[in-house]
Amino acid sequence: MRVLVAEDDRVSRAILKLNLEKWGYEVVVCTDGLQAWSELQKPDAPRMAILDWMMPGMDGIQVCRAVREQSAQPYVYVLLLTAKSLKEDLLAGLNAGADDYLTKPMDPQELELRLRAGRRILDLQSELISAREGLHIQATQDSLTGVLNRRAVLETLQSELVRAIRQHFSLGVILADLDHFKSINDTHGHAAGDAVLCEAARRMVSALRPYDRLGRYGGEEFLIVAPGCGPDDVIGVGERLRLALLEEPVQTRSGTIELSASFGVISSTQLDHMDAETLIQAADEALYQAKASGRNCVRVADRVAGSLSVASPLSVTDYASTTERQP
Repeated sequence: MRVLVAEDDRVSRAILKLNLEKWGYEVVVCTDGLQAWSELQKPDAPRMAILDWMMPGMDGIQVCRAVREQSAQPYVYVLLLTAKSLKEDLLAGLNAGADDYLTKPMDPQELELRLRAGRRILDLQSELISAREGLHIQATQDSLTGVLNRRAVLETLQSELVRAIRQHFSLGVILADLDHFKSINDTHGHAAGDAVLCEAARRMVSALRPYDRLGRYGGEEFLIVAPGCGPDDVIGVGERLRLALLEEPVQTRSGTIELSASFGVISSTQLDHMDAETLIQAADEALYQAKASGRNCVRVADRVAGSLSVASPLSVTDYASTTERQP
């Protein structure tokens, strides 16, 4: 583990460095508080810092306060060295954000014990962060395909829609449905169906822009949120996804499976009233038309005045490639 040592006294600095290296630490040496603060702002800053209270430029208390105000992760464990022994001084150091302190003259054995305690705290924090990230992944990621799950992609759609309205730009929404997926499960088995779902998700993610988001909407259906896409743009995204799925058959343990999908697309600029439910309904109506007219194609909902409802049928324009094929 790397440890930053900030000490303006040359002898004390040398003793600290010697002991730390003997205990297996990699030492970053600073001669004043300003240099220490500069080092602690770097992306690869040491996780532990030993700061002398009295230093030129910035003292240990000021450096400690600056570190805590930064609220950065991972956490930096700060050990304060001080010649002060009054309780009010030591409390001031702890209130500034120091995790522990040692009074001078320093006992090397005590320092080693304090550092061990600091390492345990940092290890525990790393475990908690990993657990939290794992829970976040479980809460937002589809366990099979690795893309966003239904709740997460709907939340993404809502947040992107709010941003689109606020910043006055368009938002594309695409619903994709894998063609003849029930037949794949019935013929090749559910394991092969799972493999097809995973490969379809992988191909679509690779065909999207970095800021587009793909989520599994349910079963073999996927929802794509494409910021900044007007009607022509969202058609282009849908067609790019369609062609990506057609690249080559999927190889599974139970055989080779042809892969294609039907796409319903809509842009927020086509509607006078924008909300997530309306956009999804429009894309779903277009998807229905794509499946009804032979599958393996992209259909876009024409402009509709006012909000959409189930009772208001959409006119749909075919945007299937002349090279499309039926699997």
